[in-house]
Amino acid sequence: MIQIPRIGKILTALLLVFPLAASAHSQPFDPAAHTDPINLTPQVREAHDHFYNLDYDGSLSRFEAIQQANPQNPMATNYVLMVLIFRELYHQDLLDTTYYAHDSFLTSKRSVPVLQATRDRIESLTNSSIAMCDRLVKANPNDKNAYFARGYARGMHAAFITLVDHSYVAAARQGYASRGDSEQVLKIDPGYADAKMAIGIQQFAVASLPRILRIMIGITGVTGNKEKGLDLLREAAAHGVVTVVESRTALSLFLRHDARYPEALAVQHGLAQQYPRDYLFRLEEANLTKDSGDGSAAIAAYKAVIADARKPNFFIDPRLQMAYFGLADSQRGQNMIAEASQNYMEAAAQPKCSDWLRRRAQLNAGQMFDLLHQRDKAIEQYKQASAGGGDQSQADAARRYLKTPYTGK
Repeated sequence: MIQIPRIGKILTALLLVFPLAASAHSQPFDPAAHTDPINLTPQVREAHDHFYNLDYDGSLSRFEAIQQANPQNPMATNYVLMVLIFRELYHQDLLDTTYYAHDSFLTSKRSVPVLQATRDRIESLTNSSIAMCDRLVKANPNDKNAYFARGYARGMHAAFITLVDHSYVAAARQGYASRGDSEQVLKIDPGYADAKMAIGIQQFAVASLPRILRIMIGITGVTGNKEKGLDLLREAAAHGVVTVVESRTALSLFLRHDARYPEALAVQHGLAQQYPRDYLFRLEEANLTKDSGDGSAAIAAYKAVIADARKPNFFIDPRLQMAYFGLADSQRGQNMIAEASQNYMEAAAQPKCSDWLRRRAQLNAGQMFDLLHQRDKAIEQYKQASAGGGDQSQADAARRYLKTPYTGK
């Protein structure tokens, strides 16, 4: 495990990230009063444990059994939806938060091929859950669990169409509807902490978007506030039942987006300690260390993740292309050009690497070979990155460097 430097800063960050911890003991809080009873069952907790260790298949089979036993409960449907979406995002290399740490992903041309059967099931589950919730709300306008479940389904689907389809207008509207459902939950029950996650995400996301982009996607009338969004995520993380881990993950991502690295590392380190066999949580510690500017520590962190991945059954289905790519980026930043070239190639060589990340790694490997004055090797990598078929996001740059060597400028 990575040892995070500057312990004084980390302690400060912990106080900033969890300001509610000190007051939590001053008054009793019973989460059972503010959630659907299904969320507290041993079966749901066990399925979540598999999910947070990236055992998506094991989690899915358990949540499907819960759904079959509770066909009229929309949260049971939502959990199946959640696993299907995140399993697909993981398989597409879309859960490495490096992709979202900056706004450039909003203009990405990346192609994400998803099997039609998977899409159909995600759409069917989303529609089924929302329809179920609509009936429950119509029967009882004060059904807080139904409002929460509907907002949860909308939020999950919004995440899917944002990351996979780049459908920002539709996703923004769904996200706003999710926020509205969550606000209704809190009107009925102000102690329903899980509902604060969707509002917190919306508050931060809207406040982060440039005004022109808000106009483009049609959310000019929606307000946002970054600090309020972060506070709501902290409250959901401290007192929620369903969204505790997700709220901390979003909190870490947003803090990273704003370059608040000590705070983000404090959150992420806690997640990695709680789930040491969650490959993504461990990878994110390394990513944050890299982004914070501590290149040497980042290199050590990536190597530790890769070493643990070599241990039998330590991680479930680790997508090592992400770790090798992060390691190469860190080595590049430390002017370890030869080492970076090899690890970009390692990333591209991983059998489950997405076409987008493979071509990106090949492009970067070519750049490293150019800096090493190994033009033949550079050309070979650029040709692979610009080859026809598959994802073409890196093709233009690769073709440019086929004509003119990369110089590092």
